[in-house]
Amino acid sequence: MSTQILMPALSPTMETGTLVKWHVKEGDAVRSGDVIAEIETDKATMEVEAVDEGTIGKILVPEGSEQVPVNKPIALLLEEGETAPSTAGDVAARAEAGEEDGKAAESLSPPPQSRSQSVAGEQAAAEKVMDEIAAQIRRNGRDRVFASPLARRLARERRIDIRTINGSGPYGRIVNADIERAAGGPAQAPRHAEAPSESERAPRARLQELVKREAPAAHGMSEQQVLALYAPDSYELVPLDTMRKFIAERLTLSKQTIPHFYLNIDCQLDAVLAARARLNGMAPQDGPRAFKLSVNDFIIKAFAMALQAVPGANATWTDAGLLRHRASDIAVAVALEGGGLHTPVIRNAEVKSLSEISNEMRDLAARARSKRLAPHEYQGGSTTISNLGMYGIDRFDAVINPPQASILAVGRGEKRAIVKDDALKIATIMSVTLSVDHRVIDGALGAELLAAFKAYIEDPVTMLV
Repeated sequence: MSTQILMPALSPTMETGTLVKWHVKEGDAVRSGDVIAEIETDKATMEVEAVDEGTIGKILVPEGSEQVPVNKPIALLLEEGETAPSTAGDVAARAEAGEEDGKAAESLSPPPQSRSQSVAGEQAAAEKVMDEIAAQIRRNGRDRVFASPLARRLARERRIDIRTINGSGPYGRIVNADIERAAGGPAQAPRHAEAPSESERAPRARLQELVKREAPAAHGMSEQQVLALYAPDSYELVPLDTMRKFIAERLTLSKQTIPHFYLNIDCQLDAVLAARARLNGMAPQDGPRAFKLSVNDFIIKAFAMALQAVPGANATWTDAGLLRHRASDIAVAVALEGGGLHTPVIRNAEVKSLSEISNEMRDLAARARSKRLAPHEYQGGSTTISNLGMYGIDRFDAVINPPQASILAVGRGEKRAIVKDDALKIATIMSVTLSVDHRVIDGALGAELLAAFKAYIEDPVTMLV
């Protein structure tokens, strides 16, 4: 029978996506692993791979479509000898049958018998669907390995034989959580579907409702009242893209639920600038060991080591308790052309060399700007660094990125007059501001963290010990 290609859930928070581009057209033959489409999530544009071989019989969702719900059929994949549906009614019938797949997969018992002839017809159709699902399950279990595109990519990166893994997704499909468990990552309870469950969707739905309800109250005016203040030809209304909506939701959540407070400190950069110039002068210009350090690389390393020196600040708030992180996973804000930002994460930054951090950050930033990061490359992180020094900003207060408990806002380095050893001297000074979640980090603990950061950044040799 034909297989429905569904809108995939490419991240734990994804509920809808934009179908940016089709790489195939109707009638094209595809094999498992072939890239068939590009999907834009709230943070990235990702490639979608075919999970089975066959022929693209019908494209149900045209490219450019926005707000396509997760698990909605977007195309039909035909088996050998099958014909494509010729009418819109045929397509609708197959799509309607697909909506019953989730329920039928959970329980293959038929619905109760009804005296109504129309209900009896629906029952017969449902039984046919269930028979087809059962046959599909038997075929899948016998000679096919079903896995999500993200799971296949993670398996390749971690050199895991995907055929040795038991999937916890629908029909035994392998999902990214299965790969994490096989790689010895954090244990997660098996799930019956890759899409977010009702319990996962509920907090996000409440947040969206809160944003819609509270946004007008922020300035006391509705959308219509705001537009009425301006002549129709005096502005251009720019529709909100997926990323901007996501950022709005996250930052609204942050400011409404996280009790922020701010700590500021000045750091001397002269030692870092001298070390950077010396190391770059010694660095190979090409080859696998080539690197070019930036001041931001030293900042990432110093903040990562400061979190190890003050482990109480390397934590995340949950209602069940504080998550004390063992590693310093540092997210770094990267501005995107046209607006928005990404926060790729440098994992285990405290144990990586400056050259490793530099090369990894350069690769992540380049792919972030082209929206080509995989979810595991920008999700998580124990804290974030936002550096606006290159834009001439002296200092600023950043908004915490939930569920993290802190963010370090970095200003520019500039020459200032300072008093040192009872004498007036010139030094290169950088101001940094630490925004913290008061539920997790108290004032004294935040001060300890900034003091540790200042000590490392002002004496960079200590980061090498």
